[in-house]
Amino acid sequence: MKQYKNVNELWGGIVNGDMEPSVSDFFVTGASYIYQTTQFPNSINKYHNYYLLLRVGTYFGACSHVPEQLGIEAGREFSGKSLKSCVIDPRLPVRIAAMDAYLGTVYPHERQCSDAVELPGGTPAEKADFRDNLIADIANIEQGMRIALIGVVNPLIAAIRKRGGTCLPCDLQMERTQWGDPVEKDMEKVLDSADGVICTGMTLSNGTFDRVVERVLERNIPLTVYAQTGSAVAARFVGSGITSLLAEPFPFSQFSANATRVFCYKG
Repeated sequence: MKQYKNVNELWGGIVNGDMEPSVSDFFVTGASYIYQTTQFPNSINKYHNYYLLLRVGTYFGACSHVPEQLGIEAGREFSGKSLKSCVIDPRLPVRIAAMDAYLGTVYPHERQCSDAVELPGGTPAEKADFRDNLIADIANIEQGMRIALIGVVNPLIAAIRKRGGTCLPCDLQMERTQWGDPVEKDMEKVLDSADGVICTGMTLSNGTFDRVVERVLERNIPLTVYAQTGSAVAARFVGSGITSLLAEPFPFSQFSANATRVFCYKG
């Protein structure tokens, strides 16, 4: 399978028909715009999540974004459209969700991943703890490692520390962690000083993913990605910048108290 250097090159491969079947063969049968918040007990942090979902066949292409990028009318706008028209949409979250829908249909996680894992049913906190410990496990965190966490998730900070790592939190939206640690906004600072990096799929929707991959390759350090956003997009970079990936396609764990599945990839 062809390796792509960055998201724009992958986008060009989809648009120009490098893969089969062609993106022109698919249509969006459903579109959803979801605004969801999460705040765990005894936590000062409230997560505000905005999602665009594009359904193609049995797969939901997904992109989390900030409210300035898309509005609720997106839920009405895209159903019934050709998938290619969404892939070439000028708005980045639409392109990422459409690319995810295409790649998730053509390259299903079940057939591409190293391992499919069931997240046991439970409360949001229980499911998040299980998932984030799994992310820390596939990141192979060792005692004393400095781990840049780009896209702060508090249970993941706890999982990093539990393994003896030092977390370098970075997030554009959050000021402090649950424990009061200051959160860096300049991604370059944590990328320069880390021994390893964990980032979320939100780097795809805010346009920073390519720089993360470029920097870890320059420094020859491992990159683990946790992706709800663009999980099938991220999967195309496993072994080509991404060392390991936890892909969580929709329905996401926070929307179900029952068992849900995630997919682990190793480069």
